[in-house]
Amino acid sequence: MRRVFCAALLLLSACARRDEIDVAAAISLQDVLRDIAAAYERRTHEHVALNVAGSNVLARQIRAGAPVDVFIAADEKTMSSVRSYVDMPMPLLSNRLVVVSNLPLRGLPDLARCNRIAIGDPSAVPAGVYAREALGALWPSLSSRVIPCENVRAALAAVEAGNADAAIVYATDARMARRTRVAFAITPGPRIVYPVAMVRDSPHRDAARRFVEFLRSKQGEEIFTRYGFTVWSAVAQPPLSHRLVFQSGGLAAALQPKRLTPQPPLSHHLVFESGGLAAALQTSSNVRQKRG
Repeated sequence: MRRVFCAALLLLSACARRDEIDVAAAISLQDVLRDIAAAYERRTHEHVALNVAGSNVLARQIRAGAPVDVFIAADEKTMSSVRSYVDMPMPLLSNRLVVVSNLPLRGLPDLARCNRIAIGDPSAVPAGVYAREALGALWPSLSSRVIPCENVRAALAAVEAGNADAAIVYATDARMARRTRVAFAITPGPRIVYPVAMVRDSPHRDAARRFVEFLRSKQGEEIFTRYGFTVWSAVAQPPLSHRLVFQSGGLAAALQPKRLTPQPPLSHHLVFESGGLAAALQTSSNVRQKRG
């Protein structure tokens, strides 16, 4: 009887390990992913273990062989740095940048009134890279006042603690501020993309795939929206400039602007590619049909 009991415990333990999904995600997603993970676990009974940190830190962990099933970065560049370790990434979310401060600031030029400006480290942290891009021509005059932080949450904390006069953070993080406020939103701002991808060496690929599908489901999108994120399906895209890329590792919808070449009236090309095979269909209004 004791042997049967021990065997049952081992089986349950093995099942628990098999169903646990390790998700590495940008720290700006920490709160929303807690809710999403809880909703996913209620539906599937598969446990989600969250590892949140700066996207650059997580990418370094993945390259070092850390056990990760799903990676959600805060920018495309960081995801590209682990491209050989993951399946085809998919755009998942977008966000906005805002300036938080207790000073009466109304626009980016007003940051010249600040002695200390906290942002994510612009050499590595996506939020800092976005912040530097947003500052544009103001960067040379403001860079000496910048306090580079480990991640976007640290930049917000610097203002909250009085260690910085202002910070450039995501709008979703600013919602959590208790001792500072949003001075203004940066509009227009940089194009912010959170891509998601399954890690190729994941031992839980089926569970990882189900979790990614849940992120993109109606329920998942509703939770993201509630926390202030913009789901990628709602991001306005240039017309007639999208590609759907199918690979064995999954489906990626890559929305990329293209320069369109004028075409003759009623002429179009549909190109399907699969394993190097291309079938091109062309119709034109000036095709003449021969009569027998």
